[in-house]
Amino acid sequence: MNWSDIASTAATGIVWTAFACFAVVAARNIISLAQLLVAAWVFLTRVQPGEGARDLWHRYADLMLPISVIAPAFNEELSIVQSVKALLALEYPDHEVIVVNDGSKDDTLGELIRAFDMFKADRTQIAQLQQTQIRGTYRSRRYPNLLVIDKENGRKADAANAGIGFARTPLVCVIDADSIIEPDGLLRAAEPFMYQDQRLIAVGGAIRIANGCTIRGGSLQKIGIAKEMVPRFQIVEYLRAFLMNRVANAHTNTLMLISGAFGLFRRSTLVEMGGYRHDTVGEDLELVVRMHRFMREQKRDYRIEFVPDIVCWTEAPAALRGLDNQRARWQQGALETLQRHRGMIGNPRYGRIGLLAMPQIVLEDILGPPAELLGYLVLPVAALLGLLDPIMAVAFFFVSVVFGCALSVGTLVLEEQQLRRTPSASDLLRIGIAAVIENFGYRQINLWYRLQGIRRFFRNDTTWAAVPRVGFTGT
Repeated sequence: MNWSDIASTAATGIVWTAFACFAVVAARNIISLAQLLVAAWVFLTRVQPGEGARDLWHRYADLMLPISVIAPAFNEELSIVQSVKALLALEYPDHEVIVVNDGSKDDTLGELIRAFDMFKADRTQIAQLQQTQIRGTYRSRRYPNLLVIDKENGRKADAANAGIGFARTPLVCVIDADSIIEPDGLLRAAEPFMYQDQRLIAVGGAIRIANGCTIRGGSLQKIGIAKEMVPRFQIVEYLRAFLMNRVANAHTNTLMLISGAFGLFRRSTLVEMGGYRHDTVGEDLELVVRMHRFMREQKRDYRIEFVPDIVCWTEAPAALRGLDNQRARWQQGALETLQRHRGMIGNPRYGRIGLLAMPQIVLEDILGPPAELLGYLVLPVAALLGLLDPIMAVAFFFVSVVFGCALSVGTLVLEEQQLRRTPSASDLLRIGIAAVIENFGYRQINLWYRLQGIRRFFRNDTTWAAVPRVGFTGT
């Protein structure tokens, strides 16, 4: 083969790569646009203004199923007391709080013992789902519905399983220990279980960024936004994820992820499935995918719902340091889940989950990140070399960046029209600005972090780097 043939082959490869990158990015954005339209339709026609907590209490107080709120905690001494106070103060007729200290290296356990007057007490575990040793259980002299489990470190999935094994209630709510549920969150999450019989097995809610908010006594006092741009960018990301993707997917019964920060589950289903898997860094995604697989293979009728009125506030990374590990871990967890359940992809046995939902995850988490990042490099080069019409490179920029801005702003409009959680016009403007400029740099940096997650997946790197925390302010 001479140099002319090599050059011709290389040019052909560049052109085909450019077209493939364009096609993948365009497909992702078409799906996102469809989700935005479905979510808007759902909000406008199905989701009515939520009842107040007092109305929900009066309507369902005698019917609400008891709930165990399970909060795995690892090195959470900065915020654990405030978080537990908020959990104890939740407006719900019958709930127990189970904090699982997952072998923390800081003084998480000591903070709990001192703040809540804890003492060692025996509690029988009725289902052993965790793999590590339980070191002790503690009860509170001041709060009879508070239980603390101290165990060896096994990461979040193992800690959640330990809590599920100690719970005695029909429903269990698994949250992050550094998250704060709005006072009526459990009421809103439990409401669908009142009229779904045994079909409903899980309910998810919206996650919002607590950075910049005022937290006192373990509860949200004032909604605000952070001064730093990185948390503002994440506000936009979370709005897209929860008010666009999750609302649309739940409507079509293809919801594949309930955030690990907040989820309400039927305990019997979790125990029957063996709880969370221990051998993945994306245990929340894997659990829901396995739920779909389990229920469909058992030929059971089931529903997995999403309620946008449920809001759980969580501390997000305030800088790129910490965000890199978080996003790489999310990406790695998605690939691990796809590998483990690859037999579902395109398989009609699993209905719309196999034919629609799983291929969408493939597009988003396998093809999407490398295709978009590569497209930023290949299309301009191809245009400069005369291999492609420059209009093609401009079109790729429009599809990937300008269209991304439009989707973000559209989601923000949807949020403001339906939920109105942004406190002021000036804050709304700040978030709107972030929705635009996140597409110029921040988005591309996140693509790089996701590529690092792909690299970690192929290297079978299971190390866990904790996200740096500064704790809630205004406490």
